[in-house]
Amino acid sequence: MERREFTKGILATVTSFALMDSLFAYNAIGKNIKPLTDHWAIQLNEFCSDLKTDSISTIQWQQKIVELYSKIELEEILKFIDFENLLKGFEYPDLGVSTKPVKFPKLDGLPEKTVFIKKIFGMKKDRAIIPHGHSNMASAHLILEGEMHLRHYEKIQQDGKNLIIKPTIDQISLVGESSSISDEKDNVHWFIANTETAFTFDVIMLDLNDKSYDIHNLDIYESEDLKNGTLKVPILDVQTALKKYGKQHH
Repeated sequence: MERREFTKGILATVTSFALMDSLFAYNAIGKNIKPLTDHWAIQLNEFCSDLKTDSISTIQWQQKIVELYSKIELEEILKFIDFENLLKGFEYPDLGVSTKPVKFPKLDGLPEKTVFIKKIFGMKKDRAIIPHGHSNMASAHLILEGEMHLRHYEKIQQDGKNLIIKPTIDQISLVGESSSISDEKDNVHWFIANTETAFTFDVIMLDLNDKSYDIHNLDIYESEDLKNGTLKVPILDVQTALKKYGKQHH
């Protein structure tokens, strides 16, 4: 009986040590391992699905995207979208910006075709994502590489061939920072690359409100100051806008 009790005691001790080792291992590294159900790409698709079904407002969507990006290491996003491979053979235009579609790797809980469009936008120094506003769409833009001069404006109303807008943001945006647009908040934006190259990762939602989306390219330099904090800005066709704003001349 003594030998049997002794053996039980040894087994209990070994089991306790094994359990303690497991707990220490979890405390040491478990917190740094995100379960697949909590992956940022799955959350991003859920936010976009909620926006598409009107479960959340566009302003709530914008807030959620900013909060999500603030919790993710940029390196994690770069690896997930295979940014290094996307850069291979990337062609930089002399005017404006080029894009490449992004394909997410297979992930449990993430549909192969996401509810949103995903692309990278890339450009050379002094080139621009020309000033433009939107209708029936929302998008979010995360800077992956380089530095950009970012301006945002609030679209107040459309007046014939003009938009009435109000300046809201004018800043230098750095790697890891993000911005977003919607019909409700910061609708018009304008990016200019300050570094040799600059890239953004864009999440784009089209045809919101059960209406087709539209884009209005704007002639900011020809705006009329309405003396009430707003500007009256002519709408341009894309080719004219690219010639005037696609490349900055110092």
